[in-house]
Amino acid sequence: MTLQQMEYIVAVARTHHFANAARECGVTQPTLSAMIRKLEDELGVTLFERSSQQVQLTPIGRLVVAQAKEMLGVEQRIKEIIAEEQNELGGTFRLAILPTIAPYLLPRFMPALSRKYPGLDLRVVEMKTSLLPKALENGDVDAAVAVTVKELSELQHRVLYYEQFVAYVSREDPLFMRKSITVADLSKEFLWLLDEGHCFRDQLVKFCKLKSAARSKTTYRLGSIETFMRIVEGGQGVTFIPELALEQLNERQKELVRPFGLPIPVREVVMLTARNFIRRSVLDILIASIIDCVPQRMLKLNNTEQRI
Repeated sequence: MTLQQMEYIVAVARTHHFANAARECGVTQPTLSAMIRKLEDELGVTLFERSSQQVQLTPIGRLVVAQAKEMLGVEQRIKEIIAEEQNELGGTFRLAILPTIAPYLLPRFMPALSRKYPGLDLRVVEMKTSLLPKALENGDVDAAVAVTVKELSELQHRVLYYEQFVAYVSREDPLFMRKSITVADLSKEFLWLLDEGHCFRDQLVKFCKLKSAARSKTTYRLGSIETFMRIVEGGQGVTFIPELALEQLNERQKELVRPFGLPIPVREVVMLTARNFIRRSVLDILIASIIDCVPQRMLKLNNTEQRI
């Protein structure tokens, strides 16, 4: 029984597919299959039910994979302890980031970070808020860029910046003639909102009291801010975008931007880690890179803004 075999069975359990698991592990499928079969022979049990459709764990397989994850977790923590003790800034670091943050933040800091620390293998995955606690506690990711919400209060966090919510208004909408908008203005609007589960949406719904706005078209929900922006540009309704998105707009797109009147709603963007997190040297580098790339005005909450 080897750690390599543990890695293989965990990969198959996660992907439900031998070929995909082999690809993840960087080996050929015959090699992976042979190593798992050897483990099954050694243990005297069948770990996976194999079919032409999908690979499923057997009851005993679920128990063995659970222990395998613990073994791999211990191995990873040993490596992290050594790397931290040696102040090593290389290796793999897995970062989760909210889909409403990733397109606007990643391009600002990742290229420079890669050039400055070529030995750091930063692997990024977009992930919704609800999935972050389990991913961090299980060690599936090392850290996460998210926003402050109650569901994440048990995790360690460090504030990165404060980001305003901004309305994006079609030229045919009555609000296009306004210089700024208020919560009351939205009660009769055709609103394009993200799918439920995105805290960007949930915070806006709470702040703007959109649940009580019966005529708001909350039935039109997707998972992409960019999709809604294209719809608004095509001439219908209102959506919302984060402040960092503004610097990616061309001059014609900027004409559709309308700020909120006072108080301006903002979200607190934070770096999250589990309480047993070890690799603080890498984390400090990552946090500094992010803080350096955002406008100075966004590093503090001012008295015209309201955190939601």
